[in-house]
Amino acid sequence: MSLQLQPFRPRLLDALKGYDRAKFVADVSAGLTVGVVALPLAMAFAIASGVKPEQGIFTAIVAGFLISALGGSNVQIGGPAGAFIVIVYGIVERYGLTNLLISTALAGVLLFAMGALKLGALVRYIPVTIIIGFTNGIAVLIGLSQVKDLLGLEIAKLPADFFTQIGVLAAHANTFNPMALAIGLACLALVVVWPKSYTMPLDNIGWRHRLYRLAAHVPGTIVALVLATLATALLHLPVETIGSRFGGIPQSLPQLALPPFSWESAKQLVIPTITIALLGAIESLLCARVADNLIDAPRHDPNQELMAQGVANMVAPAFGGIPATGTIARTVTNVRSGAVTPIAGIVHALTLLAIVLVAAPLALHVPLAALAGILLFVAWNMGEWREFARLRHFSLPYRTILLGTFFLTVVFDLTVAVEVGLVLACVFFIYRMSTLFRVRPHDPAELPPGVQVFELFGSLFFGAVGKIEALPAQVGEGTRALVLEMHRLISLDTSGLDALEQLHRTLKKRGVALVLANVNEQPLSLMRRSGFDAVLGEDAIVPSVAAAFEHDALNPAAPAR
Repeated sequence: MSLQLQPFRPRLLDALKGYDRAKFVADVSAGLTVGVVALPLAMAFAIASGVKPEQGIFTAIVAGFLISALGGSNVQIGGPAGAFIVIVYGIVERYGLTNLLISTALAGVLLFAMGALKLGALVRYIPVTIIIGFTNGIAVLIGLSQVKDLLGLEIAKLPADFFTQIGVLAAHANTFNPMALAIGLACLALVVVWPKSYTMPLDNIGWRHRLYRLAAHVPGTIVALVLATLATALLHLPVETIGSRFGGIPQSLPQLALPPFSWESAKQLVIPTITIALLGAIESLLCARVADNLIDAPRHDPNQELMAQGVANMVAPAFGGIPATGTIARTVTNVRSGAVTPIAGIVHALTLLAIVLVAAPLALHVPLAALAGILLFVAWNMGEWREFARLRHFSLPYRTILLGTFFLTVVFDLTVAVEVGLVLACVFFIYRMSTLFRVRPHDPAELPPGVQVFELFGSLFFGAVGKIEALPAQVGEGTRALVLEMHRLISLDTSGLDALEQLHRTLKKRGVALVLANVNEQPLSLMRRSGFDAVLGEDAIVPSVAAAFEHDALNPAAPAR
């Protein structure tokens, strides 16, 4: 059997068919808007991840361009994401920046392979409880990581461990800067109250309505960032800025520089690589599904999207970029701004490039407290906090998986949380399926003497074999045949088959025949392939319970076998 790989066909090729001036104008307008929105987020995500602000911008430029040009969605915007902050920070702390770049490139290879092998649909099999749990956990960690800059604390390097972070923050509380807190809270409040959209009324259109509509088209994050930067520069406020910590942002194109690679270091980066690839796949495909529900266009191709994410993460580290994926906030902004095709995402990347070439020196005065306020808003929007209030309405397994994944993400890391969450989900699923399997006895008064009939319901698999193993104890004295009615047995696995074989051997020693009635196609196919039907005998698998009564064991006149 030959392996069928996913053909590499970007959605851009289909989107350009019938492309006209109206679509171009809409895409350019949306791309310019998203590019402006992405600027403060790219810097904030990079700084919070423990790298330089320009690395976030270069990631948004390079990876954002490639994800739009090569991806499987019409409107998805790619770039650095808030979900990666905790992961990237931990990798930088433990392995160093060079190994982060290597892990990102290796994760890109893994993502491309997942798409080429048509594994995009498998990401959807991760339970929603695990996704909610680790998303909320990451949001909490992002919020905690911003306390340092929000309060203006003098901490040289914040550790990655949750409890150690709290201890370090508490130990440096005496370095609190009231001015930084004021700037951060002012930016947070401005982003919260700034109009996100505004519908013009049909009548009484005055200057106030026009002003509101104009404000709704200007991103609140940009307004907050510009005002905070102007206040810091003009009033010489005593707060830490991008210039004081990083020396500013280079006013040039990102330089191509391949990170040094060795197999020795690569072998130590298996866990970080898998973590980046897994989170990137989940985030990008969740984002693409959200976009599908907002636009009237063909649904995204998950495999092509994964291949584009792979290419982007392979190329971005060569320019100093950090991991990239689809971003829900910027994608929604892109859709609401009127984007139609991937051209909008390409324009967004080119807009960021133009801003870097023209306005990079202005970033010197951007206060880090302002970026902390913006990131707190991002973290709050990232979490699905209502799910905690709704937990009482759900089952114990649901609550256990969600809360377990949440606390493990906060206390340990995403990889441990997802691994344990998946194990818990499997255990609870097995338990639930085992409870659905039932063995129901028929009324003895309705049966011929010497016959016992049990009806099987559900799926006989490794988690339910105990109920079959308990059957010999229920077979009374004088029983000549045990009939299993399997009309409602929908599936059988090898463990279930082994339990039936063991049941047959036990009953045979006691002189009791085993007869299977009304066996469905899947269990019957497994029995035939394993040879169990031959062991039972030709007349031991019958079409109905009534036919089972004609079995040799119930017919005294039949010749002995």
